[in-house]
Amino acid sequence: MVSEIRADIQEMYNKMADEAVGAQKAVVGVINKKRGTEFKVKDAKPYVDAVNKMKPVGGQCKEVFDLHIDSVNTHYETLTSLTDTVRPEDDPFVEHYQTPPILEILYEEDPAFHESVMKFVEEIGKSEALIGKESIRRYGGFYGPTCVVDFAFVPGSTSNVVNRILQKMDIPVEHKRTILSSKSWGMNTSYGVGAKFQTAIEDGKTPSEAIKEEIDMLKMVYESPVDAQVKLMEEAGHTSFDTRKYMETYKQRIRKTVKAAMNADVFYGNIVTVPAYGVGDVAHHISQSMYNMTKDDVVLAVINAVTDVLESTMNRAKGKFRDEYSPLTIGTDATAAAVTKILWMDGFTTMMVLDLLVKRFHNLVLTNPRRGAAAELHNVDFIDMIEKGERIIDHIPRGAGCVVQGVPIDLSPIERNEVLQNPQRYTYPSCAITVRFSALMRLADFPCLLTSEPVTATLMTNIIALHKQQAHSPARVCKFCSANYFDYKCNYCNWSEAV
Repeated sequence: MVSEIRADIQEMYNKMADEAVGAQKAVVGVINKKRGTEFKVKDAKPYVDAVNKMKPVGGQCKEVFDLHIDSVNTHYETLTSLTDTVRPEDDPFVEHYQTPPILEILYEEDPAFHESVMKFVEEIGKSEALIGKESIRRYGGFYGPTCVVDFAFVPGSTSNVVNRILQKMDIPVEHKRTILSSKSWGMNTSYGVGAKFQTAIEDGKTPSEAIKEEIDMLKMVYESPVDAQVKLMEEAGHTSFDTRKYMETYKQRIRKTVKAAMNADVFYGNIVTVPAYGVGDVAHHISQSMYNMTKDDVVLAVINAVTDVLESTMNRAKGKFRDEYSPLTIGTDATAAAVTKILWMDGFTTMMVLDLLVKRFHNLVLTNPRRGAAAELHNVDFIDMIEKGERIIDHIPRGAGCVVQGVPIDLSPIERNEVLQNPQRYTYPSCAITVRFSALMRLADFPCLLTSEPVTATLMTNIIALHKQQAHSPARVCKFCSANYFDYKCNYCNWSEAV
């Protein structure tokens, strides 16, 4: 099959792999150099430089690449004009300020789309029974650990609820899919379904009052997204920079790029997602919280080793990629395999970690009823990743024998890592049997460079640039949710019924 792919197409796949690895290494390089120091937004410049090296080739759409590249540069320049640093409490939200202005640009440039969104807002107001039920279920932990802002359709996610509201509406299907994308990879505001309901109930309000607050917030997210994001950040105590000023500046500067993409017939759902998912490395993955977390030598060693496995495996795959999706599959499977390999080194299996984190979730609901709306989000990403990794590295026929699409994953960087091979140097030497596992548990709250987000963002832009008119988010696939081994919720998933 590989021999049938033209050489120039293989060169494009190789370029995609190089761009993805380049983004990951740029981020990790800064962290190695700056960990333990005071974060400055300008520290992220090497990542911006890596993004600026991305370029379309062959049939890839230039306007899609411009959405990614211009957004990262606009984000970096706007942020550095407003602040020198971002405090840890504010850094997770830096990738939520792009889609609200872009949605408003689409509203202004295309009245028909705006009209469809306003009809959707009306429909939210008529969906009290659905929104009430889903808010109650999320508050009570009905679905078990879930991702409220999932990029797919898992039960308990905003996408799952939005999809069900859209299903019965009579508006153009492309508008439905754009609305859906905008709260998936698009990250339209920092809001996740059920959060207002939860807060209101804990504040002593009645369920009826709580549901009204929930519906009002959901409507605002689509009716006036910039105002909604400003409101959410004020309520969260954000202080690092003027969020409204950021979005006004970003909107002004990105409008030309958005209009060019519209003129190039890029699907609106891609216009609202591509600009958002690439900016998180500036002041989130490269950030004070990351600098603090990676003070620990073992945590940093895990990130470095996984990055080395990614690079080595991608190099092995060059010339063997099957199609444009192959670099993404091989890249993310390689990092998942690497993390699970490290987990195994301390005598832990995936099922042990699932058991631990799922049980902890239910007790967390009980003991922390005011838990953050996204508290378990990355735990879910982490257990999904290691479960996939175990299916890859286990021996045949239990697993794939550490081979993906015919390419052996190179785990030797882990075996050569001086820190990971000598855990006794980082604890009581004679009892060093949990050091690597404990580092992984730190990363279970912040696995963005293991899953890896810079890699996924870079490769998705490359893929979307080849299929600019197709909807690429939320992911219309079964995620094989790992938490389902304990809290089986497949009957509530609706990925196969996506609008």
